[in-house]
Amino acid sequence: MKIAVAASPEVAIPTLEYLHASEHELALIISRPDSQVGRGRELTPTAVSTWATANGIELYCPNKAADFDDRLKNFDLVITIGYGVLLPEYILVQPKHGFINLHFSLLPKLRGAAPAQRAIIEGLTETGITVFQLDAGMDTGPIYLQRKHAINPNTTAGELLSELALLGPSAIAQTLSAIGSGTKPVPQDHSLATSAAKLGKAEAQIDWSDNAENIVNKILGFAPNPGATSKFRGEVLRIVRARVSSQSLPVGEISFINGSVIVGASSDAVELLEVTPAGKKPMSAAAWANGARFAAGETIE
Repeated sequence: MKIAVAASPEVAIPTLEYLHASEHELALIISRPDSQVGRGRELTPTAVSTWATANGIELYCPNKAADFDDRLKNFDLVITIGYGVLLPEYILVQPKHGFINLHFSLLPKLRGAAPAQRAIIEGLTETGITVFQLDAGMDTGPIYLQRKHAINPNTTAGELLSELALLGPSAIAQTLSAIGSGTKPVPQDHSLATSAAKLGKAEAQIDWSDNAENIVNKILGFAPNPGATSKFRGEVLRIVRARVSSQSLPVGEISFINGSVIVGASSDAVELLEVTPAGKKPMSAAAWANGARFAAGETIE
């Protein structure tokens, strides 16, 4: 097949590597335009754009869906992986076999932009991937296949996405075979659908009056980006990794106990393992505490 891939994030690269080495013709990469990144606001290409350039594959970066031309009419199939643009029907029907999507949840559960993150935030112990035919809805098309994957304790969203990305090549390979043999995808049960909306900055703020398990799930689900945040001595503290502790402290009180940084929650407590103080690089919570020198009864907001 002559294939195009529409993708932006690094999680697409294992599947791109497979397609590039396969018997199929990977003839076009579609990605988001370069964006301003970091304090210097330097224009930076997506991970997928960088990969396409390095591998000598034609790269196309339209600003929005309305900017698409009709070049996809010459393709057999387009595969999307975290592309981040909802495409209208007139674009989806251009390739011979339309578009398929590699989605990082077991649809119809967790439809939307942040399925792996939401799986961790919700405390799920299992998720997976789904390959489905794109339609004009948000992750609503019929399904070709799914693969289940266990979520190990203390796994961050970034780590989970990396694990799920490695399931992509074999799933896409099997789907391409199914399409070639004329297999039809199976409609989703829309009554079982749940949402996985994009993570917002306001949502990143930790509420220490919540229970410890929910707080830890939130910290892990927001890691590494955008990161769950709190305030300590008036400055933002990004918390990268944490776990539930059996220690007991008043809600929001922070203490350095036997080499561990503990914060009180409504039930149990949270042990901070890795943090990023304002203007600094990530460090162990113990190293941060040694420099901060908590006062007795001091709190984190």
